[in-house]
Amino acid sequence: MDAKPRNLGGSLPVPNVQDLAARPADELTPPVLHRYLRDDVDVDADANGDEAASVPVVDLARLLDPSHGEQEAAKLKAACEDWGFFQVLNHGVPDAVIADVKADLQAFFRLPLAEKRAVAQEPGGIEGYGQAFVVSDDQKLDWADMLFLSTQPPEYRAPRFWPARPATFGDSLDRYSAEVQRVATRLLSAMAANLGVADARKLTRIADAQAVRINYYPACPGGAHGRVLGLSPHSDAVGLTLLLQVSAVPGLQIRRRGAWVSVDPIPGALVANVGDVVEVLTNGRYKSIEHRAVVSPTQDRVSVAAFHSAEFQDTYAPLEETMVGAPGYRTIGVEDYIRLVLSSKLEGKNIMDAMKINPIPE
Repeated sequence: MDAKPRNLGGSLPVPNVQDLAARPADELTPPVLHRYLRDDVDVDADANGDEAASVPVVDLARLLDPSHGEQEAAKLKAACEDWGFFQVLNHGVPDAVIADVKADLQAFFRLPLAEKRAVAQEPGGIEGYGQAFVVSDDQKLDWADMLFLSTQPPEYRAPRFWPARPATFGDSLDRYSAEVQRVATRLLSAMAANLGVADARKLTRIADAQAVRINYYPACPGGAHGRVLGLSPHSDAVGLTLLLQVSAVPGLQIRRRGAWVSVDPIPGALVANVGDVVEVLTNGRYKSIEHRAVVSPTQDRVSVAAFHSAEFQDTYAPLEETMVGAPGYRTIGVEDYIRLVLSSKLEGKNIMDAMKINPIPE
């Protein structure tokens, strides 16, 4: 296995949001918050009734069961084609594994700031405690802190950034990471079958590597709440994302038909979404979807996104089986693709705009 490349790209240092949010409310004045306050934010999700409840749900146990698999595969196909997001139930990740990782992630963010900074990001890298996609000193900032770690394969890990406290952190994240990678591989295999791709490895290889982004969204009280975002609108520049909503606090929203639709937490579920890489491999048949995170005025929120990609020596290109006519996206090596992503601002579907070579029919 090739070694993980160094200096793939990093983010400019920014203030710690959790520390900022802990200040007395009268100190959180517009001049203090000016880099977080936006003038074009509507934090409310679409209120048109049943759309939020219609975010598809896929039962992985039924998908893998020959007696129900065809019906569930049809639900998966519709979810990928029409929504790009779905919730996964009966995924097989043991309850104890989820409970342990939830407890340890929350415990990490309760540590004193000095201890969290012991695993701070270094210049030129995204791993560690800090922020991502800050490429200029004047762009608006997200109301969140994060811990970003490479998790799979184990050879890609950088132990220097794995917290020593809580003491069980490494073991619980290791178990969770392996379980979620298994879920991603099974979902991608089912997607390959739905797409008519006989060799499932053409899709499942994009779960060979995994990184996690652990997000902490502090509450943002007062008048500032309606003018900040926890995570800017974007599509995920990876293959398949599986998100665990650690806190039972709504915050994830997806852009659908011009409106923001809330993806509220379902106990025990993982939220799956099609990433930009799947859009490339399927030549636009499955499209990545913009999403964002809003923050609560009263409650902190924690989530962990597991991003699945191919290994660094691999290549992304539209699969022959998915193309009608010419390819609509360029071919690119995984390492070059990651450098492109990490040098870009988190903004809509800008990565896909850079990858397109021909218009894709809608």
